[in-house]
Parts: sequence; structure tokens; C-alpha cells
Amino acid sequence: MHKQDVARLVTTPLDSPAYAPTRYRFTNREYLNIYYRTDPEALRRLVPEPLTVTEPLVRFEIMRMPDTTGLGDYTEAGQLIAVEHEGEAGEFNLAMYVDSVPAISSGREFSAYPKKSGSPSLRVDSDTLVGTLDYGTLRVATATMGYKHHALDLDEARAEVCSPHFMIKTVPHYDGTPRICELVRTQITDATVKSAFTGPARLQLFAHAIAPLADLPVLEVVRASHLVTDLTLNPVEAVYDYLAG
Repeated sequence: MHKQDVARLVTTPLDSPAYAPTRYRFTNREYLNIYYRTDPEALRRLVPEPLTVTEPLVRFEIMRMPDTTGLGDYTEAGQLIAVEHEGEAGEFNLAMYVDSVPAISSGREFSAYPKKSGSPSLRVDSDTLVGTLDYGTLRVATATMGYKHHALDLDEARAEVCSPHFMIKTVPHYDGTPRICELVRTQITDATVKSAFTGPARLQLFAHAIAPLADLPVLEVVRASHLVTDLTLNPVEAVYDYLAG
């Protein structure tokens, strides 16, 4: 292999990349979102400057992705925190738990999504939409919502999907010191909402040392949504460099 060919590689292994280097298009991406109030002090300990906490609001999400270019069929779960950056409202993506190695690799390497291995699921149980997250053999989250009780405005649902997201991108040197440490921003702009509903919802989080979702306790469920969308992910852009001072 010539040197110039090595330089064009996006990821390793050399002969079988960990993920497809493509722009990811999602068809029939299904969300269960539960927004809840939590302890403001717990949020302030977790949200990095220069982001600011606007209200003690967290979104727990389960996403079923049955048809994704380059990645196939997988499911994710995560926690996002309502924040503001330079007057722009958005969400800080705290953690994501994913059942696909290519999706974890591409999300962390090619972008800045805070992904780690987990076992999320989303299904309909009689008249209830049920989302669960297991870490290893233990249940760490259970979300339930009444199935399609009330239709949501599609434009409002699209605004929910297209909220700006902020994340931390870190890449170490080989000696362990940081090579890249940035706050990045991304936003979905190409999204079609095909279905949007709400209903009564509940969320249980269970304490776990390595999957600490319960560190942001559920004090009050504010609202919930069940969405089906087609969308394309946009690249991230750096908005703050922690190494530059």
C-alpha cells in the first residue's frame, strides 16, 4: 500500500474499516422522548462551560434506527440536558448507549457523539410504548408512554428533532495528554417528520456505577413524544477550544 493511500484512510483496521465513511441517512427513525425536571445542582456539576444550564430539564431518549445507510439496524438511548450557548438554546449530549459497534465507532471517531456499549430497546406492549436500557445484565432505565394518545403538530415535532446539539470532542496524544479537547455543535436540518404523538409518560432510572443515568434523578415528567422521522446527520463544528485557553 502506497503512503498516499494510507493517508486517505478514515479509520482502522487497515483492510476492514470499523464503519462506513459516508453521510448517514436514517429512514423511519423512531424516537421515544421523555422530558423531565431534575436536580439543578447535579446538572451544574456535569454541564461544561461555556454552556449554561437554562432550566433543570433533561431529555431521556430511545431511538430505533431500522434503516441507516452504512450502519444498518440498531438502537440507541441517551440523556440530553437543556443548555444555552451564546444566546442559542440547545441540548448538551451527555451520554449515549448503543447496541452497534460500527455506530459507536463512527459516532466517537468521525464525530463527537458520547457513545458506549449498551442494550436499549423500543417496543409496543399492548397499549403502551416501552423503552428500556440495560447495561450488561442490569436494567438502568425503563420509559413508558401511552401509545398514540394525542397527535402533535408536525412543525413543532420537527423543531424538537432539529434542536442544536453540543458535545465534547476529546482525542488524546499517545502519552495521554489531550491532543483535541473541543466543544462542538451540530444540528439536523434535513428532517421529515412522518408521525408525531404524545401521551402520559413515566420514567424510572436505576443507580449504576458505570451507567450513572440516575445521577440526574426524575423529579417530574414534563412531557413526552413519540416521533417517526427520515433525516440526515450533519457534520459537527468546533465552537470552543479548551486547549487554546
